[in-house]
Amino acid sequence: MVVPPVPSVGKLTNFLGPAVYVKQDEADAAAVRRCLEGESNAFAELVERYQRPLFNVALRLLGSYDGASDATQNAFLKAYAHLETFDSTQRFFSWIYRVLRNECLNALRAKRPWEPLSEDLIDAARPVDAVEAAERDHAVRQALMSLPVEYREVIALRHFVEMSYEDMAVALGIPAKTVKSRLYSARQRLAERLSAWKARV
Repeated sequence: MVVPPVPSVGKLTNFLGPAVYVKQDEADAAAVRRCLEGESNAFAELVERYQRPLFNVALRLLGSYDGASDATQNAFLKAYAHLETFDSTQRFFSWIYRVLRNECLNALRAKRPWEPLSEDLIDAARPVDAVEAAERDHAVRQALMSLPVEYREVIALRHFVEMSYEDMAVALGIPAKTVKSRLYSARQRLAERLSAWKARV
């Protein structure tokens, strides 16, 4: 199987952009089937459909634009190379998310546990005439990045990709009950950090 070129990830998102819905199961299965039958261009449909939500999650896990871009592109390349292992009874997004998650975890192991977001990323997300909003957004991003990775990912999947608890459970390989518990703890931790920021302003 010849790997098709994966488009470079452009500047797709700000941290507080709109969430993305992933409800394309039949179209995904058809694209995978066509790709396995030799129509390699069919994979481009999957890249176009899921590049943005995967990049959004990677950005929230890694806190680095370049790192998120690399992880997303690597995930697509690896998914294409192992497309025959995809189980068509499962959601494609859940399957490729696990590939992306491994890429992100490998990247996190290769650097210190947490690094501040780059100033370029912060500036790109800052409203021109809203200093207070910029400070709030900065605080939210920094608070999110200070959480353990397992908390960051459940917040990203639930609030930025709007996955159901059941789909999150499949993607993460844990029971839905554990997803709910982890998300509750993540929200509590995030609220504590934001409360500390509010007390300072």
